[in-house]
Amino acid sequence: MIIGLTGSIASGKSTVAKMLKDYGLPIVDADLVARVVVEPGTPTLQKIVEAFGEVALTEDGAMNRQKIGEMIFNDEEQRKRLNRIIHPAIRQEMLRQRDEHIAKGAQTVIMDIPLLFESKLQHFVDKILVVSVTEDTQLKRLMERNQLSEQEATARISSQLPLSVKEQGADAVINNNGTIEETAEQLQRILRNWEVIE
Repeated sequence: MIIGLTGSIASGKSTVAKMLKDYGLPIVDADLVARVVVEPGTPTLQKIVEAFGEVALTEDGAMNRQKIGEMIFNDEEQRKRLNRIIHPAIRQEMLRQRDEHIAKGAQTVIMDIPLLFESKLQHFVDKILVVSVTEDTQLKRLMERNQLSEQEATARISSQLPLSVKEQGADAVINNNGTIEETAEQLQRILRNWEVIE
């Protein structure tokens, strides 16, 4: 079974991912994959340089995230251009890792995809697990964690689909407003229900 794990910024998805890892379940992490596909010497980084010029690289041949960030920040066309290069590479590598785990005999693979719904990747997985919190909790956690003003935190949250929308597309929801123990109990119940664990 392929389980898609998702949530939103400051919902506690990383905490749940760690719990899943503690169960010994293999995890394909979209954020890690996104870094791997643009490492120096990769075809993807080469395509980025062809599209954006040498400024896309730092002196040591890595992707210049700051420079590219500046280039795409207010330019919708440039952002789409970058996404057209990076997204297929990320998807391909995620599927490669997923298939590798299955080939090694994994019965269950977790695909940790923060923007699962935004990127319309539901077809990658058999079940979707959403880690959710109330809007107040999300705002408070994000402000504390990233030292943001309420305005900055709200802007980041509203750049993603609301958690209430993600919950509607989920096969199971973990309510992460309480203690870490409560979250762990909910996860255990879901995994038993899906027959991932005994």
